[in-house]
Amino acid sequence: MAMVALCPCAVAVGLDLRSSCTSIRRRELAHGCALTRRASSFERARSIASAACFSSSRGLSESRSQRNSGASWISCAVSPASASATAQSTKNDDLSSEAIPERSVSVILLAGGKGKRMGANMPKQYLPLLGQPIALYSFHTFASMAAVGEIIVVCDPSYRDIFEEANISIPLKFALPGKERQDSVRSGLQEISETSKLACIHDSARPLVLISDILKVIKDAMTHGAAVLGVPCKATIKQAGSDLFVTKTLDRKTLWEMQTPQVIEPALLRKGFELVEREGLEVTDDVSIVEYLKHPVLITEGSYTNLKVTTPDDLLVAERILHQK
Repeated sequence: MAMVALCPCAVAVGLDLRSSCTSIRRRELAHGCALTRRASSFERARSIASAACFSSSRGLSESRSQRNSGASWISCAVSPASASATAQSTKNDDLSSEAIPERSVSVILLAGGKGKRMGANMPKQYLPLLGQPIALYSFHTFASMAAVGEIIVVCDPSYRDIFEEANISIPLKFALPGKERQDSVRSGLQEISETSKLACIHDSARPLVLISDILKVIKDAMTHGAAVLGVPCKATIKQAGSDLFVTKTLDRKTLWEMQTPQVIEPALLRKGFELVEREGLEVTDDVSIVEYLKHPVLITEGSYTNLKVTTPDDLLVAERILHQK
């Protein structure tokens, strides 16, 4: 099937982003091997977006000691507490007790990707979005939910301090990323609690996921064993041959763009991994593992704003969405 990366909000933003440039610096700390990830330049793009948080004249560089002394990622930063304020405001009513047992979900937050398409010198999920690392947005959202019992962050060890210093109230674990996405998911799966009813897998590069959508997909997975957030495709999708001549126009009404979270019963996911390893299969998303078992996967309709930040254009769109909230 043809694959399409959609940016549904781009038209609404109405920005010419072709001249945007990104320059990120990365250097080692004097103590240990931990890395600072603190520099960003979005010169032309930032002026177009009128988001002064990332001025090219400002070097965003600070050490671990600066963060410990209370320094924020950027002077106009959104603090972790305020970033999850909306999530916290719904904490008391975010759990339907008859559908989702409290602390029954283990979140596997994938934060080990390289982000080559961003063109930066650090993984995209650690770039600042309105002053806060992209990965911390969904991290705080999940941490605020009564259904979530633990978060397993799959990341390079040099970035663990970002999550450790967030001081969440539920258990935080770490796992090493693998060569492929499926390897990272399996690494995270090995760390989840034996009492977890569901594994909720999420890309940390999707910072704008809504609690209401997370709850919907969790409830669907509770009922069906596996569910995934998705949105109907807006674009016309054509299938083409190797010569690039169109061979077929696919029925848009049957096509869905997959998002995360993707929520699966742990036992079902483990069984799927056994099959994938035995048959030497490669998968591009998590529910595909379950599909190989011929187990039904339900699509839970999500929101178009749950975009994946992959390019500088996506980063600007995410900023505009946050500004409008």
